[in-house]
Amino acid sequence: MTGDYEREPPNGKCKQEGHIWGSMRRTALILGSGLLLSVAFWNSVTWHLQKFWGASGYFWQAQWERLLSTFEGREWILFFIGAALVPVLFFWGFNGLLLVVDMTGRPNFIARYRIQQGKNEPVDSGKLRQAIHTVLFNQSFISLPMIVFLYPFFKWCGDPCRRELPTFHWFLLELALFTLTEEVLFYYSHRLLHHPAFYKKIHKKHHEWTAPIGVVSLYAHPIEHVASNMLPAMAGPLAMGSHLSSITVWFSLALIVTTISHCGYHLPFLPSPESHDYHHLKFNQCYGVLGVLDHLHGTDALFKQTKAYERHILLLGFTPLSKSIPDPQKME
Repeated sequence: MTGDYEREPPNGKCKQEGHIWGSMRRTALILGSGLLLSVAFWNSVTWHLQKFWGASGYFWQAQWERLLSTFEGREWILFFIGAALVPVLFFWGFNGLLLVVDMTGRPNFIARYRIQQGKNEPVDSGKLRQAIHTVLFNQSFISLPMIVFLYPFFKWCGDPCRRELPTFHWFLLELALFTLTEEVLFYYSHRLLHHPAFYKKIHKKHHEWTAPIGVVSLYAHPIEHVASNMLPAMAGPLAMGSHLSSITVWFSLALIVTTISHCGYHLPFLPSPESHDYHHLKFNQCYGVLGVLDHLHGTDALFKQTKAYERHILLLGFTPLSKSIPDPQKME
């Protein structure tokens, strides 16, 4: 008995080390494969986009200079419009379309892509009103004042309203770095909010929706909205001293992507929301956006054993994945 007991720790240690190295190898494979694909398509895609950017560059530069002359001496207003109002308009424009489907089930072309069948058909009007009120509060009394407050910091890091627009390749680099920064900050802040010390008082509010809809992407406690929604998205542009044009595109894109991840529909040609939808269903899986840190930390292990994981792909056709990859039938 004693000999067997003494031999157990080394075996356990080997298994643990094997698990860590295996996780690191898989992560390296994911990152390496993504890098190779990016390099393979980089020259072709960027050549076409750079050609378009170059052809229209003078036009956009002229429009930007016209805006600068209009708001000369009041650049903070221009910053507020670009960093706050434009992204909010994109958010509500997209969510307005989704809410029509959530409340009416029409058009069926969209409704049939629902991930959690039988949920929110139609959405509960009382819960929806509460969610919209909370989102409007977060946007009006947290997001907008926070952007105004941080304007001097953006100006100190690099004037966002400087005259020259960024080059196309610089914008692409910024976008990649913004995405990685948000992934790291969101994953760890989100996972921290699931700690018992914070979950019940703060993050549980967001998880009242086990079958989420688009608008609840910003349905959160004010502390969570600052720490896990706003700061991860703002850190990249602040650190890089980005131009307002980059900030506007990034904030708008971030709001659209988080809406897609919460929308409850796996729509054709849009990023898959299966991972985050599963997070709302099970609570303790899939904390990140890209999935790389979930893979590294093993916080998607249960998700990988589900049909939802098989459906976690870009849908390139019009047959709902719930039909082509159905859940296993329950035994009577």
